[in-house]
Amino acid sequence: MSTIPSIFNQTVPSYTVIGQGERAGNTGMTAVLLNRGGRYLRRSIFQDLEKAGFDYVISVETGTESYDLEELALRYRFAQFLILKESHSLGEQINIAAMEVRTPLFFVLWNDVRFTQSGGVERIADRILQNNSVCTVPVVQNTRFEPVPTLMVPAIYRGTIKTIPFVPVKEGALSLYPFDGVGVYNTEKFIKLSGYDPQITSPYWQLMDFGFRSYLWGDRIISSQLLKVVYDGSMPPQDTSMHPDYRHFYLKNVAPVFRLDAAHLPWRRFIPYLFKSGEGFKSAWKHFREVRAWVELHKYRFCLDARQLAELWEDAE
Repeated sequence: MSTIPSIFNQTVPSYTVIGQGERAGNTGMTAVLLNRGGRYLRRSIFQDLEKAGFDYVISVETGTESYDLEELALRYRFAQFLILKESHSLGEQINIAAMEVRTPLFFVLWNDVRFTQSGGVERIADRILQNNSVCTVPVVQNTRFEPVPTLMVPAIYRGTIKTIPFVPVKEGALSLYPFDGVGVYNTEKFIKLSGYDPQITSPYWQLMDFGFRSYLWGDRIISSQLLKVVYDGSMPPQDTSMHPDYRHFYLKNVAPVFRLDAAHLPWRRFIPYLFKSGEGFKSAWKHFREVRAWVELHKYRFCLDARQLAELWEDAE
């Protein structure tokens, strides 16, 4: 039996919730705030999110419990703080937050990323619900308010997947995945897609897996000129190296073949995978069979395979 999660958050991580979570608006959008290194003026962050008009804020707390959580929870009653018991990957943190979301949309941000449109959440939410995509990504700006290339386009060269970043210049341009996980997610679609794969720990390959699965299963990720965010500091680097997680990504997204109305992972893919993976025979065989069973379980959810996706992307561009 495959150990790959087949439903959303099949194994629920342990966490504690602090805060009332009282509704502050009626826009249909929740802000999900992720936190990374560095001390930021948390009060000002929550003030900005309050002014923007979000219905709720969910702050995912990692590491040492912050001394100001109780104070912030009392001051900003539309906020909830999810205190994780253990360290979790980027995608797992988003999955956990999505379990607490009570609105049709949620906007994933970081504590060093500013959402720049004050009071514009309702108009943005209406537009995004109309585009009906699993995720809508923003125009990303640096500290000088210059747009940076965060629109990701896939390229397949000799069986290897790479991404090429572009600056989004038109409304509705496709992106393979949301850079840094930042974007507005459709809650229902995200959960039906099973969210991010917790078996992948590399942020880059976790994002790639989510993006590929979105398209292979008939959804899409688009950019919107209405959404703009600014990074307070330097942009986080992307480690695109061939991490061991690439093997899992490859079997789930690149190796399957789509024909007629279903996908399958052919047995003939095993020998090339064995030689390229660096795994021992027993380990490689076990991994291959697990992913093959997962593809079989979801075969009718596939609408195309990786090569067809690359061709369709070229046509779209």
